[in-house]
Amino acid sequence: GRTPGAVRGAHSRYPRLGPGAPAGAAGAGARRMYRKEPSIPLRGSSAALYNNLSVLRPPGRPLARLSTVHGPGLSLLTADHDGLGFSHRQLQAKEGGTALSTSLLTQAAWCVLPSRILLVLTSQKGIQMYESDGSIMVYWHALDVGDHPPAQPVFARGISAAGEHFICVGTSMGAVLVFDIPPKGTNITVSEVLEQHREPITDIAAELGQAPDGAGDVVSADDGGTICVWGAGEEFTLLSKIPAYGCSCSSVKLWNGVVAAGYGDGQIRLFEAATGTLRAQVSAHARWINALDLAPLTGKLLSGAEDSFVHVWRISRNPDTEDIEIGHCHAECVTDTQVCGARFCDPEGDSFAVTGYDLSEIFRYGRA
Repeated sequence: GRTPGAVRGAHSRYPRLGPGAPAGAAGAGARRMYRKEPSIPLRGSSAALYNNLSVLRPPGRPLARLSTVHGPGLSLLTADHDGLGFSHRQLQAKEGGTALSTSLLTQAAWCVLPSRILLVLTSQKGIQMYESDGSIMVYWHALDVGDHPPAQPVFARGISAAGEHFICVGTSMGAVLVFDIPPKGTNITVSEVLEQHREPITDIAAELGQAPDGAGDVVSADDGGTICVWGAGEEFTLLSKIPAYGCSCSSVKLWNGVVAAGYGDGQIRLFEAATGTLRAQVSAHARWINALDLAPLTGKLLSGAEDSFVHVWRISRNPDTEDIEIGHCHAECVTDTQVCGARFCDPEGDSFAVTGYDLSEIFRYGRA
């Protein structure tokens, strides 16, 4: 099969590795960048969902909160003031905003806007928005099931802040709902519905760096593997559409005008956001990639997959040629664990956290 850690493409820093090279071989011989730290126990476990870990790292402040989803419940962990421990809270999926239901949660993420931070939960029934600590629900949006074929599951998935005052959420119909968020209060409205995808949305991400003009503010991906890059504004505009590569695109990130995409075949592909041009391709994992994250200050890329590996890469632009380059930094084997969530815990990428299917703890890693 594929060789984990192998890199292809004209603008990749490492040559293709030979047959049988171990995972992370591109970084073999280098000093380990990260070491394992004490894990955080969960009262439940994590479900086998894409990107099933969210981390709140408010600008200029240390790690504040983590969350992971299982069934109808969300495990919400808040860091103590001394940073040594975490307090636990459970949130349940709700139907109609009030009554408890058996609806399964599909994702949770904090959306950091200039004026406020909201915790957004998606489920089979709809979309819930809470204050960042989960204490107060400020908005509920029910999914319209009338247009769905009878045999097709209904759910929302893919969550991201966008622009100055928008939150984008994807649906199983392939639509991206754009919510207009006021600086405070509950007067949240759907300002637009983006309808370029034909398959269920898998992930949505916002620009994390300094994008060149015309490179877009938001990227969305779907189960068929199609990726759309959008310009956020009072009306969203489609800037580029990247065709599918024969398998699902489970996770996307947008940084400095570069789209980083993780696929079901274990590949990571890097594209120019403005044009959709493929710039680099990495045989990153031997199995399905379930999570990607980017450290905005350094360009480090974190990938986690069903092969029990977590890799750290570094993305950069060659200042002379403007080519996009990717290099391997670190490989971590999370033994006997199907990784389903991986997130950096700081904007520099000096620490990260990992969740695994049916794992009753969150693993943490810091700089060695």
